Amino acid sequence: MPKAKSDAKAADSRLKRKGAGAGRKQSKKAAKDPNKPKRPPSAFFVFMSEFREQFKKEHPNNKSVAVVGKAGGDKWKSLSDAEKAPFVATAEKKKQEYEKTILAYNKKLVNTFYPILLTLIL
Repeated sequence: MPKAKSDAKAADSRLKRKGAGAGRKQSKKAAKDPNKPKRPPSAFFVFMSEFREQFKKEHPNNKSVAVVGKAGGDKWKSLSDAEKAPFVATAEKKKQEYEKTILAYNKKLVNTFYPILLTLIL
């Protein structure tokens, strides 16, 4: 028993020497803009959204997310390029739509903040 107390005291003294979190500054992250468009899904994620629905129909009692992910990953790996083509095409289409929306979003940001910056500079 005395050994456990001495170990605890040693650990406490080490924590005190290191600071044990006292005086640490929390890093501040920049606030995310809720209006910013979400990035488009990759071909794999397009496939997984379809695969999840199909898997739920075949295995209605399955509640494990890991099992669905593992089965989807294995299925994706086994697909040929020709079988992946529709998912790749859908992902590419969504990517192009995203590029248009992000361009419009960025233009809107510039138009709202540019006059403010001019007033600050001048």
